[in-house]
Amino acid sequence: MDTRNFVYRHERSYDVRYTDVDVRDKLKPIGLLAILNEGASTSADELGFGYEVVTKLGYGFILANWYVELERPIDLSEKLRVLTWPEPPRPVQLFRDYEIYSGEEKIGTAVGRWCLVELKSFKILPTARVYENPELGLDIKFNDFTCLTPPPWKIPAIKAGREVYSRRVLYSDLDHYFHVNNTKYADYLFDAFTADEIVGRPFKSFQITYAGQCKEGDEMRVFREDFDGYSLVEVRVGGDIRAQMKVSFS
Repeated sequence: MDTRNFVYRHERSYDVRYTDVDVRDKLKPIGLLAILNEGASTSADELGFGYEVVTKLGYGFILANWYVELERPIDLSEKLRVLTWPEPPRPVQLFRDYEIYSGEEKIGTAVGRWCLVELKSFKILPTARVYENPELGLDIKFNDFTCLTPPPWKIPAIKAGREVYSRRVLYSDLDHYFHVNNTKYADYLFDAFTADEIVGRPFKSFQITYAGQCKEGDEMRVFREDFDGYSLVEVRVGGDIRAQMKVSFS
């Protein structure tokens, strides 16, 4: 029995579709992150600080980090129930928690770390620009707990890895901010592994850090370094790291 005292939580159900799964008929990381993003968006709308509201102010919320843990792979045709809620806002960060269920079975948890930015410059802004904005008049009561404690957000840089592949950013990679959508990086990062490698050892957790934007025309190079039980993967443009992942396997 869940004895936590929820002040607020958003709940929504999702079907795992044929287009969401991989060669094993398991939900791909990009499909999972898309589901979590949908939950975040509809929850933000419900609480009064959704995309349309903050865009009119010239602001936007962008993801800085993901941390996801799964108890088991998620199968084709499962119906997922996702619970999400924001933690009390910090000066320049907003953490959002997620719990993933199949029926009554809890199969995953996640935390996303978001930042508020000014859309013209993408300068990070204080979260008070939204949460204490008198124009919006928000009256949100936040839960005082988290669903899990993520590891340190800083992922070490690859030191002795190898380049796996490269690709150019194209139109289909972009979102309404004209940069690569956060979910797309899951494909780029997991494409550092072959299908045989993924079949042989499904992931049990992954952590993604978004270090910089990738825009149309950028030439991305993807690097990988393997350790005992986990791997590091990086997306680089020129000499700059744009995204990092640490993934642990079953």
